[in-house]
Formats: sequence, structure tokens, C-alpha cells
Amino acid sequence: MVAFAQPVLAKSPECSGTNRWPTMSASTLLINAGIIDRDKLDFTKTKTIRLASEQIGRDLYRQIHLVTFTEKDGNVVEVITSNEASNVECSMSSVEVFVISKRLKGSP
Repeated sequence: MVAFAQPVLAKSPECSGTNRWPTMSASTLLINAGIIDRDKLDFTKTKTIRLASEQIGRDLYRQIHLVTFTEKDGNVVEVITSNEASNVECSMSSVEVFVISKRLKGSP
């Protein structure tokens, strides 16, 4: 009888909360760039969705998030973030932020 070891796949880190590294870093960068105003931001409406997580090393992942910020007047600012994370820290790298200037939708 031959036993085969099953590969153990590590669980991808969960960094998509609104109080987590990608979202908080994105808000700071956007405020510093003058794209959003801290006083006008309705942070309770902020949404962060993880779009992708790719393992790039031992317990090291590149994660991509869609972050949506809503200001009190209803203005919405969407960004894509990219950063490296581990199961210990979401902040294994700085966060790159790409502002979505316009979202195009195709016909169904």
C-alpha cells in the first residue's frame, strides 16, 4: 500500500474589510491627492470586494480589491488596489491605487 500526501493549500488571507490595509491605505492616498475629502466621506457606505488573490510565495499573496467610497452628496469614487499580504499581515507591501475614472457597461 502506498500513501500519497495530499498537497495542503494555504487559505488566502482575508484583507477585504473596510478597516483593513487596502481600504485604509487607499482612503489615505485619495485624501492626500485631493480626490476625496475626509469631511465629505460617508465611510459607513464604503465597500471593499476582493477580486483576486494569487499565491506568489510561501504564505505570500498578491491581492486585488475593488474599493468603493461614497461621499455624503452621493458622489462615488471607485479604485482598484493591489498589495501583497500574508496570513499574518495584510500589509506585506505598500498599496498601489488605480482610480477608475469611468466604468463602461456592455449590453446584456
